[in-house]
Amino acid sequence: MRSRTRTALLAVMGLTGGLLLTTPQPASAANLVKNPGFETAGSGEGADMPYCWEKSGWGDNDFAFETVADAHSGSKAMKVTLTRRTEGDRKALITESAECAPVVSVGRQYDLGLWYKSTTPDTSITLFRHDTTAGWQYWTDLKTLQTAAGWTEATVRTPEVPAGTDRIAWGVSVYGTGSVTTDDYTMDQVAEPVPDPECTGTAEECANGRWDVLPTQNPVRSMHSVVLNNGKVLLIAGSGNSEEMFEAGTFTSAVYDPENGTYKQIPTPKDMFCAGHVQLKDGRVLVMSGNKGYPSADGTIGYQGYKDSYVFDPVTETYSKTNDMNDGHWYPSATILGNGDVISFGGLKEDSTGSVTAELWSDAEQKWLELWKVNQTWSYWGLYPSMILMQDGRLFYSGSHVFGNNIPGAGAAIYDYDANTVTQVPGLQRKDERDQSASVLLPPAQDQKVLTLGGGNIDSNPDANRLTDVIDLKQPNPSYVAGPPLPQGTVDLGAGKVPQTGDQGKMYVSAVLLPDGKVLETGGALHNRADPVYESSLYDPATGTFDPVAADPEARGYHSSAFLLPDGRVMATGDNPGNGSWNHDVSIYTPPYLLKGERPTITSVIDTEWSYGDTQRITVDRPIAKAELIRPAAVTHSSDPNQRFVDLPLSVDGNNVDLNVTSNPDLAPPGWYMLFAVDAGGVPSVAKWVRLDGPRALSAKDASAHVHAFADDLQGKVTGPGKKRSAQKVGPAVSGCDRHYGSANVCVPTDFPPAVKATTKARCDWLKANDYGRLKVNGKDDPLRLDPNRDGVACGKGDVKSRR
Repeated sequence: MRSRTRTALLAVMGLTGGLLLTTPQPASAANLVKNPGFETAGSGEGADMPYCWEKSGWGDNDFAFETVADAHSGSKAMKVTLTRRTEGDRKALITESAECAPVVSVGRQYDLGLWYKSTTPDTSITLFRHDTTAGWQYWTDLKTLQTAAGWTEATVRTPEVPAGTDRIAWGVSVYGTGSVTTDDYTMDQVAEPVPDPECTGTAEECANGRWDVLPTQNPVRSMHSVVLNNGKVLLIAGSGNSEEMFEAGTFTSAVYDPENGTYKQIPTPKDMFCAGHVQLKDGRVLVMSGNKGYPSADGTIGYQGYKDSYVFDPVTETYSKTNDMNDGHWYPSATILGNGDVISFGGLKEDSTGSVTAELWSDAEQKWLELWKVNQTWSYWGLYPSMILMQDGRLFYSGSHVFGNNIPGAGAAIYDYDANTVTQVPGLQRKDERDQSASVLLPPAQDQKVLTLGGGNIDSNPDANRLTDVIDLKQPNPSYVAGPPLPQGTVDLGAGKVPQTGDQGKMYVSAVLLPDGKVLETGGALHNRADPVYESSLYDPATGTFDPVAADPEARGYHSSAFLLPDGRVMATGDNPGNGSWNHDVSIYTPPYLLKGERPTITSVIDTEWSYGDTQRITVDRPIAKAELIRPAAVTHSSDPNQRFVDLPLSVDGNNVDLNVTSNPDLAPPGWYMLFAVDAGGVPSVAKWVRLDGPRALSAKDASAHVHAFADDLQGKVTGPGKKRSAQKVGPAVSGCDRHYGSANVCVPTDFPPAVKATTKARCDWLKANDYGRLKVNGKDDPLRLDPNRDGVACGKGDVKSRR
């Protein structure tokens, strides 16, 4: 991970008024840009820039702005030069004023164009937007401009204008040494989209989508789901949370083919139950650690993680062993970085203690690096900590995790690998009740906003909550703000479904990024491995609202997952309640966008091997409004920190569409992506697979990517490398299960739900209602008072009669 320094965005030096030296050059009837060819001079404090244009930029660099006679048309053009650069950029922008900045309409798109000459490849068209509440702010970078000795035209289409935006300003950023000369800017509003086609399903389906339960069951108890770059799905079970299968050495995986609905079982070398996994940039799947041993019968020893690591090859559909990790990690994080390396934190060691060891997989060496080669903070991040890669290479710990309380402090943090520091981030609501919440980097990734959803706490076992939180990592001192509450559905408390009441929400949430830019949240349960919640909704990042939709008819609590398929549908699997049973049924969600008639088709992709800063051409069979890359899922336990939706600004010429690829690999880490084209009605194509790789598009090897300064004024508590220690002590009941009763894969809760009285009868009635069956008492201790007559069987007839 590269080093960086953070510099605040310099104030823009704008036009302040005064007499004009010449008659202003107006915008034409079609062109929304005033003074598009720089022919009208400025005046007053803006006299050194043309009318309606201003100097802007940030960072440590030497620069010059000039109006030159070497024009594409007329007599003037604008030249911006960088002669030295450590970081940051310089740009000539349309003046951020009501007089000059073009007026825009929310939800509409605009075609931007200009002519340019450039001696550097490190340039891009950059947009700012005026929010009616928050004022002017950076919006996004669009097209990267290639070097050009002669006048060259560049065009690009904006994303849809976000809510609350009334004007935009834009221009060309220069972020590498060299010069760019521009002239003849244009901005036209894209024609109104065609009306929505007629619904092809029932009115209910077209409003809320449809769930179908597949006729063929998943043959393995899979809790890990990875969408492979051939469109198939790797389903990893290991022992499937079955102590009997573990003792027998029966470890399983399967590959599901959505095209024909078949499963192929795969020989699995180790118990990959509760491992970590991530897709490497070549499409193989790195699987790290797993279950070395189940807890002891008396609960004195907890789960243990092994050091082994494997790579799954989608071509041969086989696992091969890598070198070992430095520690065992049962429930580790796994985040791919902008250079293709993978970083991992947390989990339980071979002795059931918490691992404080950070692990780094080297893409160059294809191995886990030795401990002394990896920066260590000696922090314990917990189990499956959600570590999301930010656009400058740092990691955002969102606060989503698995089991019990959150980390100490604010419950969210920014981790800087190079500086080896952790800075707390405030605002996360009820941070110790975000156990098995979900966190996603919202569409598009360029916006750098993260949403967390729901959660609970298996130790105290309260009703799961409805909390959502949103954070904007572009802010100088970002903080979570409360989002809208999760919609409520129905909950099965053991006697059939009833409406949720009060503040009842859900843990075990699944969150899936969809190609229309919304997020499907689905599944969940009200308590620790009990009381499934039936509710699904679509979150719209543009409006910050939830829209309830059809609910999955299957219970999807602990060990469930949901993920996007290349055809735009969502697949949901699993459920492992506390009685140790498993739901092998598979559900498929058809979103409303697939019931709006014919879909656009990507008829050709000129090249499937993409590089950063590329312009890539595709052809489509009819007009589209946007295109994006979506990283395929690698999800378990509500956690997929690598899930991201990267917008691809368009340059449209009939059915030929040029896609402008980001130059920043921290925004879109290398690897295989699903490419979707989406029409104006939000209807997506079937995805094409493309592979993104190569160096970041910068001429200077040591220069940072072109990112605006953000999250650079953090005021939270900062900690550096702590005192060296070997591990964090973790209680053997970390999973919220009392091992004094039943087998290891049965979870009698250490704390029953709030509605259950602390009596033998009430607890036994609850266990009976949840199908726990006969429970052997392990050892002589009976901490939950389930065996008052001490016959070695919990909740027998004598126990319930003897103790009320």
